[in-house]
Amino acid sequence: MLFDKVKAFSVQLDGATAGAEPVFSGGQTVAGRVLLELASAMRVGALRLRARGRAHVHWTESRSAGSSTAYTQSYSERMEVVSHRATLLAPGTDRGPPFGAPVMCFPSPGRWYTDTGETTTLPPGRHEFLFSFQLPPTLVTSFEGKHGSVRYCIKATLHRPWIPARRARKVFTVIEPVDINTPALLAPQAGAQEKVARSWYRNRGLISLSAKIDRKGYTPGEVIPVFAEIDNSSTRPVLPRAAVVQTQTFMARGARKQKQAVVASLAGEPVGPGQRVLWQGRALRIPPVGPSILHCRVLHVDYALQVCVDIPGTSRLLLELPLVIGTIPLHPFGSRSSSVGSHASFLLDWGPGALPERPEAPPEYSEVVADTEVAALGQSPFPLPPDAYMSLEGPFFTYFQEFRYRPPPLYSEEDPNPPSEAMRPRCTTC
Repeated sequence: MLFDKVKAFSVQLDGATAGAEPVFSGGQTVAGRVLLELASAMRVGALRLRARGRAHVHWTESRSAGSSTAYTQSYSERMEVVSHRATLLAPGTDRGPPFGAPVMCFPSPGRWYTDTGETTTLPPGRHEFLFSFQLPPTLVTSFEGKHGSVRYCIKATLHRPWIPARRARKVFTVIEPVDINTPALLAPQAGAQEKVARSWYRNRGLISLSAKIDRKGYTPGEVIPVFAEIDNSSTRPVLPRAAVVQTQTFMARGARKQKQAVVASLAGEPVGPGQRVLWQGRALRIPPVGPSILHCRVLHVDYALQVCVDIPGTSRLLLELPLVIGTIPLHPFGSRSSSVGSHASFLLDWGPGALPERPEAPPEYSEVVADTEVAALGQSPFPLPPDAYMSLEGPFFTYFQEFRYRPPPLYSEEDPNPPSEAMRPRCTTC
């Protein structure tokens, strides 16, 4: 039968391995091949390729129009991100005419193919048709959610005279880079909340909560040091907790649908009545999660650090600090450009042990690099990489040794170490 002539028909991407598929980002080139293996000679009308990227959301809501009337309202929205078409094989040419040439379909479009009689006969064996196209500079990260998704795929369609079209589909992943080395994402985040604990219309006392984190942007695998202060002035014990929460927001026809999920959490010790507890950088590790999606018209993926206090008999006290999960981790030297004084004041607010009273003095150069090392290296104490040509292939970093010391003291108009009375100059006019 004619159906048995096609032994294999698939789409393969360059760079794919047995255990992993390539991952793309905006502006990159997607290249691959369409593999067609025939058991015997076969007439082919055309071989067409289409690449598509689409963000799609859909959900339904039940509504009531009266005491006995109910209906379901449907919300749906689509956004095309990538659209590419190409003809890989057509009769009479090597690559075929541009996509969009007149094609007669019978009995319904997309299922049966016939033309004016022009076909190409392919001999038995293996045939490969190469393709490549460039992605737009800005894309949306691939995503799968409860009410929406962002999907990218390549579909090849083999048209044969009077035979149903044969299709092959290949899904590929796109991750749009999110760089956290920006001033907005390196800025500390802080907040405070308070709540009066009530039980049976009686006030049980005030509970206050304040929390800080050193920056807004993180990448999966990093640890968030949580600084928090819980002051329990009520008559009941409370339990502090912290969690990283993912919020999926779907938008269609002016309506919104949200879904939240906890991706990481930690619980503290109970805080008794009249007690005050400090969290000096409690570690909360971010698991492998997808990056934030902030610039899509139909869906968003946001993250937040929620620090809350569970109060018996009362709704919990909640403080939320925004987070951005990125793909480019913190630069080892980029954080040095941020304000050291701001970082010092951030630590100083959370306990007397965060900063020393007197900062350590920087070491002498001779204490770090010995004279024998300098003589061995020659004129420069910082040797070049062993292979200068290999060093040009990767990112170029300044070659120096990094020291990590405590930040300098905060600026003050008053001298923290005033001179003694014996050293103070006396007025000569008195």
